[in-house]
Amino acid sequence: MTCLSDSFQRPINYLRISVTDRCNLRCVYCMPEEGIPFLNHAEILTFEEINRIIEVAAELGITKVRITGGEPLVRLGLTSLIRMITRIKTIEDIALTTNGILLAEKAAELKAAGLKRVNISIDTLRPERFQPITRCQYELGDVMAGIKAAEAAGLHPVKLNMVAMAGINDDEIIDFGRKTITDGWNVRFIELMPFTSDGQADARFLPVTEIKKRLDPLGKMEPYKHTVGVGPAKYFRFAGANGTVGFITPVTEHFCFNCNRMRLTSDGKLRPCLLSDKEIDLKQPLRHNISQEELKKLYMEAVKMKPRQHNMNEQTQVKRPMRQVGG
Repeated sequence: MTCLSDSFQRPINYLRISVTDRCNLRCVYCMPEEGIPFLNHAEILTFEEINRIIEVAAELGITKVRITGGEPLVRLGLTSLIRMITRIKTIEDIALTTNGILLAEKAAELKAAGLKRVNISIDTLRPERFQPITRCQYELGDVMAGIKAAEAAGLHPVKLNMVAMAGINDDEIIDFGRKTITDGWNVRFIELMPFTSDGQADARFLPVTEIKKRLDPLGKMEPYKHTVGVGPAKYFRFAGANGTVGFITPVTEHFCFNCNRMRLTSDGKLRPCLLSDKEIDLKQPLRHNISQEELKKLYMEAVKMKPRQHNMNEQTQVKRPMRQVGG
């Protein structure tokens, strides 16, 4: 295994993989209520193709993998992919981001297959608010059951992601923060991407400074360093709390200067930046029997394309839907 770096000497050791563009929710910040046309099954990478890409990435220095979607748990047989990845000796960490709806029935088998930990999206603690935000037939209880199952299975630490939105769920910020004290939750507040699909400012955007202000009544937070995970969150802890509070700030305090990740889309494009449409197709070369060495060259070419930082503040629209890119 070698050490892989981009053109700005940032070490690249993390690969996020979207295994599907499908999702069983229609969250207000992610997808139109009527949904979006999905990719044909033949356009999606097979597990064997994904595994081959990971093998090459591991030889180049990738040690951490995260499985995303869409909603990854709607893809049948996901545990078989986890088992494949587990056999790659230099991959040290396999994680999953999920909305939690299907997690209660799958957490134990995912753990047995080799999954290390999960991040679960949950944007409200109020049952009556869950369906207006997710625009689906499921209930908050489904996610809560998934959280309990993940904890029982040993997928630690279970991290809970809340996208904070003005006028939607911002009145619950303090409730989520309190859960880190009373229930030992590891909560991460995420800034909403500030532009709508037509490039206009999103009135729901809430900066991290305001999020922190809403937490003030709970007391002073001290910096905290998680021992696992390679994400961009900055972590804190309230006095006496077993859980942690994290902040992910792609807008007001971007973390591009130490970005260590690449992204593989569900249809086989390797993207160096979430907020750039530059990408390299790996699917067609794979399906034309490209050699391992040539595949490595394509991977390294994509790494060299990684920009110094995103251009979100220029309100540049990204053409690829987030459900394909994997967030």
